[in-house]
Amino acid sequence: MNAQPDAAPVPLEPSEVVAALWRDAGLPAEALAHLKLDGAEPVLPSSFAVGTAAQASLGAAALAAAALWHSRTGRWQDVSVDMRHAITEFRSERYLRVDGGPAPELWDKLAGIYRCGDGRWVRLHTNFPHHRDGVVRLLGCANDKAAVQAALEKRDAEAFETAASDAGLVVAALRSFEEWDRHPQAAALRGLPPVTLERIGDAPPQPLPAPASADAQPLSGVRVLDFTRIIAGPVAGRTLAAHGADVLLVTASHLPSIPPLVIDTGRGKRSCQLDLRDPDDKRTLHKLLHGADVMVQGYRPGGLAELGVGPEAAARARPGIVYVSLSAYGHVGPWSHKRGFDSLVQTATGFNDAEAQAAGSDMPRPLPAQVLDHAAGYLLAFGAMAALHRRAVEGGSWHVRVSLAQVGQWLRGLGRVPDGLKAPEQKIDDVSDLLEAVPSGFGMLTVVRHAAHLSETPARWTLPSEPLGTHAPEWLPRG
Repeated sequence: MNAQPDAAPVPLEPSEVVAALWRDAGLPAEALAHLKLDGAEPVLPSSFAVGTAAQASLGAAALAAAALWHSRTGRWQDVSVDMRHAITEFRSERYLRVDGGPAPELWDKLAGIYRCGDGRWVRLHTNFPHHRDGVVRLLGCANDKAAVQAALEKRDAEAFETAASDAGLVVAALRSFEEWDRHPQAAALRGLPPVTLERIGDAPPQPLPAPASADAQPLSGVRVLDFTRIIAGPVAGRTLAAHGADVLLVTASHLPSIPPLVIDTGRGKRSCQLDLRDPDDKRTLHKLLHGADVMVQGYRPGGLAELGVGPEAAARARPGIVYVSLSAYGHVGPWSHKRGFDSLVQTATGFNDAEAQAAGSDMPRPLPAQVLDHAAGYLLAFGAMAALHRRAVEGGSWHVRVSLAQVGQWLRGLGRVPDGLKAPEQKIDDVSDLLEAVPSGFGMLTVVRHAAHLSETPARWTLPSEPLGTHAPEWLPRG
């Protein structure tokens, strides 16, 4: 939706939010009558409409799946999403358990918020070893939280943010909404919807065929190349898999990963390894691309283009491709090539400051979930399915773009929740009715069930999470 930040003094109705996403994507309005949204804010302690964001992004993705089902069968089905369940799925990594015990640690010991010498704050993201080592090297200090704090007390926050960004690291200076709104990057994004769809090539219409089996789902037979890591992109792939897509995660042995996120977001996917610096592996990728319907990528801006698989090259190689790109700060503006993660974008764009002000605290306060990541994940899946629908009707190759900063702008536009910070925190025992036990290549997992309910094609993951590189780099037969 194109609402300006903070346009709504109280939260918008989730159905209105979905309708705006639907209109922006150019999808058939008749689908909206088949969506039911239950529950109300607040669902977690936050002054922002995090429950609305969860329910609307999940609901839009599920309704897009139902629209594809209608295009394949001529039948609509009912879609429902409960807000409490949706926000629980927005924190799926927090509730992950492996063999009854805690999942591997998610956060590096240096990650977090620090006060600088000018009295301002910076947030460090050090979960990847090369990012951690780079920050320590830039500061000239030991790999120790106290040493990092002492070194930052000699730095100015924004100057260190710039120096870290110039070094390819991921650091964000804390800003208020007012400061962010004056930033050139905020100006570049203002007015953009959270999801953009652009036709980038010509191809004849490619309708999805009628289901080939009685247990088919909306995306059965759709092939998805998943070049993503961490949360947002992997959640998109997990969502597409839940609706029947053959999702093939592509990673490489030299790339770092975060084990609990691999486990949680790997449900429903196959996983192979290809080193795109190797000519043979690059040829294998191009063979996969020729058979793909969707490619989702979340690497640094321009990274895959440098390897010959950017959106334009992909559209030339595979006319009709739906190419889906995730970025931190958007595809336009001076920060369009800047790396970032959810926690950093929250910090840089004003959320941590605004939440602290609402709580009457001097300490920056994060949102109660990786809201930008999870919302971006479901909106990426929504955009991919919307583009598949457009491809079936209009033809063409499509580029879908979502950025964490645009999702943040969208979240601000959903309004604030009066007394939302008084809502109780959600512990794992409080959501036990939303969890299930499933086997995996890592042991028996306790995970959050998918929050969207489709009356005819229930979302499900038919493949378990497996260690990275378990599978061959090849497509399954179309079903």
